[in-house]
Amino acid sequence: MYVINGDCAERVAAKPSGEEAVERALVYSRAHAGEPIAIRQLCRIVGLSERSLRNAFYRVHGMSPKQWLLAERLGEVRRALSGTGDELTTVTDVATRFGFYELGRFAATYRKAFGERPSATLRGAARKSAAAPTHN
Repeated sequence: MYVINGDCAERVAAKPSGEEAVERALVYSRAHAGEPIAIRQLCRIVGLSERSLRNAFYRVHGMSPKQWLLAERLGEVRRALSGTGDELTTVTDVATRFGFYELGRFAATYRKAFGERPSATLRGAARKSAAAPTHN
């Protein structure tokens, strides 16, 4: 789209659809896992107002961008805790890597989301790793 400004025409980016904006948010959040992402910042990145972005998230995911970002980070933590056989890894290391610094609140949120404590997820991964057959 072009806007005439005085004697010259300027190219102005068209506003993205809600689905496109949500997809951009997904890509950005995954590329910046562990970094705090403010909703205002996300709005600038995807090119929508806060209200438009919130409405798009409700249409696509049935939740607000803030809830979605939290769920994404919790999912990343769960994958990291589940996939490790490294006995030196701690819940604290993984949680802080994904931007959770209030560990008591993190543990309660994690338990509510997944029905178990983060330490139980980590222990389960360690048991699976120890029980896996070694091929020498």
